[in-house]
Parts: sequence; structure tokens; C-alpha cells
Amino acid sequence: MRFAPIPEKLPQTVPFIGPETQERQRAAPYIARLGANENGFGPSPRAIEAMRVAASEIWKYGDAESFDLRHALARHHGVAAENIMIGEGIDGLLGLLVRLIVAPGDVVVTSEGGYPTFNYHVAGFGGEISKVPYRNDHEDPEALLKRAAEKQARLIYLANPDNPMGSWLDGKVIEEMLSRIPDGSLLVLDEAYAEFAPDTALPDIDADDTRVIRMRTFSKAYGMAGARIGYAIGAKDLIAGFDRIRNHFGVNRIAQAGALAALEDESWLSQIRSHVSGARNRIAEIAADNGLTALPSATNFVAVDCGRDGAYARAVLAGLEKEGVFVRMPGVAPLDRCIRVSCGPSDQLDAFAAALPKALRAAGTD
Repeated sequence: MRFAPIPEKLPQTVPFIGPETQERQRAAPYIARLGANENGFGPSPRAIEAMRVAASEIWKYGDAESFDLRHALARHHGVAAENIMIGEGIDGLLGLLVRLIVAPGDVVVTSEGGYPTFNYHVAGFGGEISKVPYRNDHEDPEALLKRAAEKQARLIYLANPDNPMGSWLDGKVIEEMLSRIPDGSLLVLDEAYAEFAPDTALPDIDADDTRVIRMRTFSKAYGMAGARIGYAIGAKDLIAGFDRIRNHFGVNRIAQAGALAALEDESWLSQIRSHVSGARNRIAEIAADNGLTALPSATNFVAVDCGRDGAYARAVLAGLEKEGVFVRMPGVAPLDRCIRVSCGPSDQLDAFAAALPKALRAAGTD
């Protein structure tokens, strides 16, 4: 089969191998699913009920404009509905944004070890990826800006809070970075974990600022990763551009109904924040009990420093998998000295606590 020129040159790979695929490969289910940063505490009961009701009308296409959800989000953020675009999770929106902005050969700047799905989309549309290293386990705005200016980058990707390290930058740092964005560049600010971050981490940015687009999701704090629904906040002309290329019926009505109900249930969101905070503390305790260090996190996961190199951390990861515990780890040094453990209910963390000493022994700590 002859493919088109761009995909013909790409490796046959995916950004992440899903836990279901891994379960099939290992011929056994995981007893703890702590690797995909899903919200194991689940969605709002109001969202579940709204989705149950909407299921009876799944024979209908979803509202192509996501009108009710779009306007509810506009009220929630104090912006115009024209500043909001709904899509199939942040991943889907990133793919659309790259297609909208990046021509073959255009340069995009990101961080070495940062979110690989963004890179996947850039490669898929023929863009050139230029990476800068993290600094002290944080993404480095200065390095990103410098590289963007050197390369005349079309997009600059920054996650705040960050995946895979869980670190965060003060919102004032993002605002100052925005004031220095090179002409012709657009800052892609991935805020998937914003609901878990301290208020000081969120910058004060006008939705009509043409230098930035912000991405949010219902996959994390709202517990709806499987529904595949997220949104972008940006300048009206940029947001309108998505209509030129998006799948207008790509967001189904069950997801739309669930997201709207979830957004309205602030009490449940408050409970989730509390559960996640407790789980982060528990993961830190488990790490300390085993002589490891948990890094500070403003997300629903914790990066646990295994204290050696990437080869050792991969051995620990393999040991956890053998014990039926699914976690992941960063892909490049020096970040890959860590494993990344998602927050989850007590029984899931109990399984992690029982498996970790065995994994460490298998990796050669004794």
C-alpha cells in the first residue's frame, strides 16, 4: 500500500500504549490502574444520570455547535461563547490546531520529555519539532522563548501544571512569557490539570489575546476521560478557524450532556479535589516508606523519584507491572529517573503499596 508522502515517512507508533493493550499482552488484568491519569474517583452522579438519560437519544447526532455546553463554559469563565471551541478532548483539539496553523516544514517548539501526543500531531502534519530541556523538573519558559525566536516557531507548547512531572509555574511567569512571544508564534497553553492547581498557577489572560490558546478538559478533575470531551479558549477569529476543519459531529450528545451536568456540580468537584489531595499525600507516604521521594504535584498524579537512572526506574516499572499495577514514567533523562503514579481510591493505592517493595527488590535495591 502506498501512503501519502507525510505518513509514508512516519514510524508506525502511537504516543501511549493503552492499559487494555498491555493487559492483552500480559494475558492478565491489572489490579490497580494508576498509569493514565484518569480520575478513579469517577464523575459526578449528576453527570452519570445526565448521560444515562441522554443514552436513549444516542440515535441522534450530537449538537454540532455544542450550544448549551459552549454557553455554560462561557459563563463559567466569564468570556463570550465565540471564545470557546468544544472538541474530542484536548488531544483532538491539539490535532485540529496543528492542522490549522502548521504547514509542512513549519517549526514547533516544545519540551524534551513533554506531552508526546502533541508531537505526534505535529509530525502527522509535516511540522518540524524543536525541543528544549526541562530545568529543575519544570518546563523552561526562557528556553522555549529563545528557541521559538531562533526557529521562527509557529507554535510553542507549554503545559501548566505539567505532565509528566506534576510541576507548575506561577501564573505571573506565564503572563510575562506571553509578553515576549515572538511575532508569528502562538502559545499553546495546556491546562488539563488546572482544577488541581493552586490559584496562583493560573495566569490572568484575556480570552481575545491573539498570542495564546488555552486547552481544558473534562477528562481529569471531572472524571470523564472515556467521554472524550474538552475545550479551547482563544481569540474569536482563531476559534472560528476550527470550523473550517473540525469534525462537526465528533462530540456525541452523551458526552455533551455529561459535561454540562459535571460543570454545574461544583460540590462534586470540591470533593474530587479533596480526594486527590489525600491520594497525593498517600502516594508520598508510600514512596517515603520505601526510601523514595515524591515530587511536589499540582495534578492528579505524583512523580516518584526512584533515585537512580532511567534503566533502574524502568526495572521498577516492570516489577510493578508484574505485580499487576499499571503506572507509567517519563520518557527521557533526567525525568526518567521517576515513575508517575496516578491518584486513585484507597484500594488501588493499597495495591501499589503492596507491590512497590517487591518491585524495588526485583529491580535490585538489596
